[in-house]
Amino acid sequence: MDVTQPHTDELVIVPHTHWDREWYLPFQQFRLQLIGLLDEVLERMDDDPRQRFTLDGQAVAVDDYLEVRPEQRERLTALVKAGRLAVGPWQILLDEFLCSGENIVRNLETGLRRSQEMGGALPVGYLPDMFGHCAQLPQILRGAGLEHACVWRGVPAAVDSHAFAWTAPDGTAIRTEYLAAGGYGSAAGLFDDPEKVAERARAVAAKLRPWRPDGSPMLAMYGSDHTAPAADLADLLERHNSRHAARGGVRLRLATMAEYFAAQPTDVAGLRTVHGELRSHARANILPGVLSARAPLKQAMARAERAVERYAEPLAALWFDGSAQRFLELAWQRLIEVSCHDSVTGCGCDETAQQVAARIAEAEQLGLAVRDMVGGQLASHVPHDAHLLLNPTPAPRTELVELDVAGEGPVHLVAADGSVFPAQPVATAPRLLADDTVPARRLPVVLARVHGSELYGQEITGWRVDPARRLLHFTVARKSELPFDIAEVEAALAAARSGAEEGGGHGDGHGGEGQAAGDTEGDWRVVIEAEPRQRVAALVSVPALGRTAVRAVPGFRPSDAPATPGPAHPVTAADGVLANGLLTVELAEDGTFAVRTAEGVELAGAGRVVDGGDLGDTYNYAPPAHDVLVDRPQEVTVRRVAEGPLTGAYEVERRYAWLVAGDFAGDGRLVGSEPTTVTTRVELRAGERFVRLAVRFDNRSDDHRVRLHIPLPRRAEASYGEGQFAVVERGLTAEGGFGEEPLPTFPASAFVAAGGAAVLLEHATEYELVGGGTELALTLLRPTGRMSRNRHVWRDEPAGGEFATPQAQCRGLRTVTFGLLPYPGEWHRSGVHSAAESFRHPLAALHGTAPAATPLPDAAEGLSVAGEGVVLSSVRQREGQLEVRVVAQSPHPAAVRLALPGLRAAVRCDLLGRPVEQGEPSAVSGGAVTVPLRPWEIATFRLRR
Repeated sequence: MDVTQPHTDELVIVPHTHWDREWYLPFQQFRLQLIGLLDEVLERMDDDPRQRFTLDGQAVAVDDYLEVRPEQRERLTALVKAGRLAVGPWQILLDEFLCSGENIVRNLETGLRRSQEMGGALPVGYLPDMFGHCAQLPQILRGAGLEHACVWRGVPAAVDSHAFAWTAPDGTAIRTEYLAAGGYGSAAGLFDDPEKVAERARAVAAKLRPWRPDGSPMLAMYGSDHTAPAADLADLLERHNSRHAARGGVRLRLATMAEYFAAQPTDVAGLRTVHGELRSHARANILPGVLSARAPLKQAMARAERAVERYAEPLAALWFDGSAQRFLELAWQRLIEVSCHDSVTGCGCDETAQQVAARIAEAEQLGLAVRDMVGGQLASHVPHDAHLLLNPTPAPRTELVELDVAGEGPVHLVAADGSVFPAQPVATAPRLLADDTVPARRLPVVLARVHGSELYGQEITGWRVDPARRLLHFTVARKSELPFDIAEVEAALAAARSGAEEGGGHGDGHGGEGQAAGDTEGDWRVVIEAEPRQRVAALVSVPALGRTAVRAVPGFRPSDAPATPGPAHPVTAADGVLANGLLTVELAEDGTFAVRTAEGVELAGAGRVVDGGDLGDTYNYAPPAHDVLVDRPQEVTVRRVAEGPLTGAYEVERRYAWLVAGDFAGDGRLVGSEPTTVTTRVELRAGERFVRLAVRFDNRSDDHRVRLHIPLPRRAEASYGEGQFAVVERGLTAEGGFGEEPLPTFPASAFVAAGGAAVLLEHATEYELVGGGTELALTLLRPTGRMSRNRHVWRDEPAGGEFATPQAQCRGLRTVTFGLLPYPGEWHRSGVHSAAESFRHPLAALHGTAPAATPLPDAAEGLSVAGEGVVLSSVRQREGQLEVRVVAQSPHPAAVRLALPGLRAAVRCDLLGRPVEQGEPSAVSGGAVTVPLRPWEIATFRLRR
């Protein structure tokens, strides 16, 4: 080599750590390591101003550190302000497919705010280790003001440069850096041996240069999982440059990720364009099995997100006159934390999964607490023999809701304006709550069960002491306005036992007719009876994001309400057939069913359950070479459980012999079987165009995969999966090339549609188009006993340590609900969004708490959002105004109409709530504003009342 030749390569060395907050160790054990790492890094940075460090793109690591080391706050923020320590922009490095789009936005919003509070945020959408990337992320990042993304996994084979134009479905593009040739550890071992730095620098440059043929400096990521840079990093780098760079060797430059990107252009012109989601297996493993590992975690996550996003926040913003902000902040903190790519994914140790489940439960509990706090304030104006109904949807709805009402036999519901709603009895509550025989000396113990006027969870409405029959009798009801004093009962019992007259109270506290007492010191009979109560299914109308109150009235005849003769499209259930004029559902002998629409769309054999082996791990499914599929039940029992006219349903019990476990030595399944009953409730409701399914079973087998199969009305070449502000089109195959089987299993959140059938989903669900596009297969459960396996038939390299995860076998009861909507034509012209909205967001019902004489309050409308394909994401109070976020989830332009009582002004904002419109706000007329939206556009508004 000519020693006078100038250097041609420069590596921009970015010291960093990839910090998994919890994974194969639970959070607190990893945090202990984090404290040690950051103590060391901060000490070195204080001692040497040349040092740089990038803290993995997530602010939560700083929060976790400062919670233990609060005295380090000033030291740390000084480094951030100086640009030597890069933090954020995320609060946590999430899994983009297992949380909602709104969760992604709040994650970024929180991370940017926390990073700014520390001195400044890394201005890059850094996503080093996500298991693929969702389609709308370019729009999300640009909407928050970021102009760069940086990714590793999921990049397709077509990308042949270090930068590409990643484009969201709405057309928003962001310049994206591809972490080629080693991902976030491309230069991980560069300084391990001081004598080999030059040699290793040449090797790193040789790997990276093909991705950057223009000769510009190359991004070299110096770090790995839970690691700190070399203590003498700056000295090693300068020594290398002085010895080798001047003589044509590779030059090394120390920088944060922010410093590297500050020198990169933001223009995407001339770059290769990649549209939509990044889920290719061509460049790196994307570990798709995390979608189905520990399925109950995904189910709990979706419940918690809905409780906070669609009930607590909107109801508090629209109807609460107090402050619920801190409760909502705590709920969001937990939702964001558990969205981490090693948390909700379930690909960690059992202890991690336990803690994640607990945090998810806390988030849901906080959301429900806020919902009930708001509802409780509203219910205080509703009589206690009536119900308050809350609609979480920004459109008026007439929906079925189950209510607990007094009385027996037929009832109907009435509202304040005289509207009458039909009701169907569903179940009768038990009247006899207790009938015990106790010795007289233990009667005080019985009375100790009374707390104030409460007994057995209800309120005492009357009591009687009969000394001749040695009887103590209570009547109770859900609510009583009558006075009660336990001292009167005690006195009556004392008198009875001493030979006095019978005493009692019948709601008014007065005693009954007396009679001579007999032997009162033997055994006494204690009876507790409840007032007649029943559960009814009622078809009730509620305004958009609003409320109404209804009271049950005994009896119902068409003449009672000429304007409301009964439900539209009533349900019949007879001879194994459900029908409502829109759909006909016919049960088959094998427990599956056929569906036919009024327009002639038909499918048959729906609901087939298939159990097969899985010798994989929490990251990847692995079918045994000698698999045994069980798809035929040994016995089928069908019984009708609801006969209409508002709801009709059958329960189908299918008994199977599922194999007990995987046979890892024989690459098959063990011969022994476990009897398993799968119960499917097939329900049709008045006026609904979809069938409701609830599938439940007690899983007592290991190492298997259970899927629900839905044959399609017509062969499909593509599926359409909803999630994270988009509906993504996917084919029958996936792109491979790296060493991981490109299994075409994909995620969907609210629904998946293909070939004329949409399956409505309650949580993020793994699905696959099978049979050449003739069936959808949805994973109900995928139990597995290892976090990762060193030898995996469908993955070349381990995804982590081979730790046992017995709880990931998901033993116990599993219940999953679905909706099945057959449709003609295209999915986006067939009401799939509105059906999913109805299915996922039922009306909320609360008992009134005001005196019975209180008049029913009038119905009230909240926020209305209208527009074909327009979906609500969030409604919240922000800086004294109402912030509303919607998405045009359609391939066609849309116009959204926002209507709010008292609306005075509407302003477009970015994702962080900052106004983006110039000049006058959008024109408001009649309390409403209409705004055009691009296909797939995410739009945020501030509304002022």
